[in-house]
Amino acid sequence: MNHFKVTIIGFIAAVVVSFYGGDKVCAQEVRIQGDLVSSYVWRGFYQTGVSFQPTLGFGIGDFSLTAWGSTDFDGTSSSEGAAAKEIDLTAAYTFGDSGLTLSVASLWWAGQGANKYFNFKSHETAHHFEAGLAYTLPLEKLPLSIAWYTMFAGADKNDKGGQNYSSYVELNYPFNIKSVDLNATCGFLPYEAGVGVYRVPNRGFAVTNLGLKATKDIKVTDKFAVPIFAQAIWNPRMEDAHLVFGITLKP
Repeated sequence: MNHFKVTIIGFIAAVVVSFYGGDKVCAQEVRIQGDLVSSYVWRGFYQTGVSFQPTLGFGIGDFSLTAWGSTDFDGTSSSEGAAAKEIDLTAAYTFGDSGLTLSVASLWWAGQGANKYFNFKSHETAHHFEAGLAYTLPLEKLPLSIAWYTMFAGADKNDKGGQNYSSYVELNYPFNIKSVDLNATCGFLPYEAGVGVYRVPNRGFAVTNLGLKATKDIKVTDKFAVPIFAQAIWNPRMEDAHLVFGITLKP
């Protein structure tokens, strides 16, 4: 068993023990929800059609561990056992009230039937390991956030077998109009990184994700409401556009 695989298994075991193994340490927050979306668009790039996307998250103080997935209802090759399936695991730490969050994630989207999820060999794995750093301005009237993500290991390889170090930067600005929550997004690839995970030859700076998302709660009873959202997305680099509708289910 290689050292990288041992590290991953050890990390998972340590997290499980921290949540469940002691009397003095317990999960302070548990997050369960699922989104049903008309199409799955990631960082401005179309992935697949109608999908269900569950989330399971745990939090202890400033540390969180989140599992997020996406499974489509058909897939381009579902009859061949290759329907779209993604599982992302993210560990994140927020530095108190500083507005700064550091994260490490494993992104896996090899698809149904690909198997070999636990293969972590550098030139064989389907995992994309990504580090992220996010910061939100400490201004109530200007809650702008910026995040930088870089793939540092795993399947994001160039044509010579080395790491692409593909990176993505995203700015988000939330605001509200007449009880509707809105969020404006601008995402871009900051530098050349080959074809890589973003499916296009990135010859330098490229804007790939301009979006506006609106969310509204639909009241069902006095104690239960269902959030719905619509999101318009433009990808200038690909000259593409998307309109996504979604429903969120959570306790």
